[in-house]
Amino acid sequence: MPILNKDMTLCISLSARPSNNGTRFHNHLYEQLDLNWIYKAFAPTNLEQAIAGVRGLGIRGCAVSMPYKEDVIALVDEMDPSAQAIDSVNTIVNTDGHLKAYNTDYTAIEQLLASNEVPASYSVLVQGAGGMAKATVAALRDAGFTDVTVLARNETTGHALADQYGFQWRPELDGGPADLIINVTPLGMAGGPDVDTLAFPQETIDAARVVFDVVALPAETPLIKAARAAGKPVITGAEVATIQALEQFVLYTGVRPTPEQVRAAEEFMRAQ
Repeated sequence: MPILNKDMTLCISLSARPSNNGTRFHNHLYEQLDLNWIYKAFAPTNLEQAIAGVRGLGIRGCAVSMPYKEDVIALVDEMDPSAQAIDSVNTIVNTDGHLKAYNTDYTAIEQLLASNEVPASYSVLVQGAGGMAKATVAALRDAGFTDVTVLARNETTGHALADQYGFQWRPELDGGPADLIINVTPLGMAGGPDVDTLAFPQETIDAARVVFDVVALPAETPLIKAARAAGKPVITGAEVATIQALEQFVLYTGVRPTPEQVRAAEEFMRAQ
């Protein structure tokens, strides 16, 4: 990494519970590509002031994590179709003070469903109704899935999300099992109160054909560990983090790294 200097371009992330994943991934790529850039994670105490800082200080890129993916919408100047379609933002690009919002979570979910060859005929349970859930449910719909149930205790947000995409809503897991189960809540997330919580009951895991947890830290969440122990194919939040971070990197820099450079950055990220 170059020595800090006045010409260095800054990118940041905003999260209630920041991790080193994005910091290590982006900075490793900057070093590989000899870019005079630096990436830093923040936990904002005031979101509006933080976004004003992005604009006023000329910060090039800003990644947005839970729980800010919807709250930042009112603070940007333009919504890319990737964010506008699902009313959720995970990326902001600053061009001369003009803030444009994107969503690369959708891209990551879409690619992982395809690369893991998850059949669209599978029944699906999606637990959660926040910004990441919106990206997940939209990707499922666009991939051709039709039997999808949104599990969310908040009837207003859960019902609205399910209705938007023509799916079902339930307040809790009181029905039958599903082929694909997806956790899009903070359950199992490092640093949170529910770090040891299993996102789905063991019997639901045992009945599933594929288990997907979008929580990126730790990579081996309680849900992923339980699924592996049960012999189930898994898709991890760490995989989501890599793809969405790569697409953010391209939006910020205009440079697409080679697959070998991405693998090196991913290995460096996971070696922490």
